Amino acid sequence: MITRKQWRRFIDHPVVEWAIFGLGAILLIASPIIGAIPGPGGIVVAGIGLAMMLKTSMWARRHYVKFKRWQPKAGRWTDWALRRPSAKRREALRKAGGDQSDESGGPVAKAKLASQSIDRMSGR
Repeated sequence: MITRKQWRRFIDHPVVEWAIFGLGAILLIASPIIGAIPGPGGIVVAGIGLAMMLKTSMWARRHYVKFKRWQPKAGRWTDWALRRPSAKRREALRKAGGDQSDESGGPVAKAKLASQSIDRMSGR
């Protein structure tokens, strides 16, 4: 049985990372072709390909972050579709909204301050 540490070391090998990135790129390129077939297959294949590319490539992550800043609503949907932990965290904070004012400096107050500073920096 492979341990988690052994699996991570295997995935972090440069050859394996490039193979996963290449497979993700092939899936992403193939998604419009598969999308021509009736059904939602193209969307699923594109999501899997994007997830594989984001997992292994800093270049893809940088471009994904730029996309999210350019199109915040679409970024939120893609985070949700990729089941990213950051999407779950942001959604929980968004739902908490202004209802919970935590003056003690707890995690809710810190998250609000961080969100406000990001909004100020992005000009929203």
